[in-house]
Amino acid sequence: MVILDYGSGNLRSAERAVTRAGADVEVTADPHAAVEADGLVVPGVGAYSACMAGLLDVQGHRIIGKRLAGGRPVLGICVGMQILFSRGVEHGEETEGTGEWPGVVDRLHADVLPHMGWNTVRAPADSQLFAGLDPEERFYFVHSYAARKWELDGLAGQEPKVTWAHHGEDFVAAVENGPLWATQFHPEKSGDAGAQLLRNWLATL
Repeated sequence: MVILDYGSGNLRSAERAVTRAGADVEVTADPHAAVEADGLVVPGVGAYSACMAGLLDVQGHRIIGKRLAGGRPVLGICVGMQILFSRGVEHGEETEGTGEWPGVVDRLHADVLPHMGWNTVRAPADSQLFAGLDPEERFYFVHSYAARKWELDGLAGQEPKVTWAHHGEDFVAAVENGPLWATQFHPEKSGDAGAQLLRNWLATL
C-alpha cells in the first residue's frame, strides 16, 4: 500500500494510521510503486493550488488516472479529495483539478471558518466505507473549502455513494465511486472511528 508523497499532507500520521489499520505501507512518489500498489492514499493539506502544483510535479494526476483505468483503489483525504474535482476556487484564484469528478470546490458559507473539530456525517445506508459505524459517530474536520454540490450521475447500478456533513450548509464529506473513494475529514485524526473507516477501505483491496 502506498501513500503518495507529493509534498502535501500529514504523511507520517497517515502512514501510522494506515499501518495500525493493518496494511504494509510505503510513503513514496515513485510512479511505478504508486501505480502497482494494492491501494493508494492521496493525502493533502493547505491550499488547493499548492496541492495541485505538488501533484503535477510528481505526475500524480497520471498515477491516479492509470490506477482508476485499471480499477485499482484510490483514497483521497482532505485536499486530496478536493483535487479530484474539476476545479478549486480560493481567494479568487481558480485552479484546475484532476477532473475525476465534475464540480467545483469553493468556500463554505458559514459564520465560523475554518470548520475545525468533530462533526457527524450522513452516510448512505449501504455505505461500505462507514460499515459498522454508529450514525452519530464523529469525525475530525479542518477546512474552509469543500464541494458544496455533487454533480456526477452514476451508471445504472453504479451510482456513487455520497456522504454529507453540515457546517453552515451541506457539503460533501465522503464519496464511494467505484475504485475512487475519498473523505473531506481526516480519518487519521478521527480516533477509533477513523481507524474503523480505514479498515473498511483496506478490506476492499
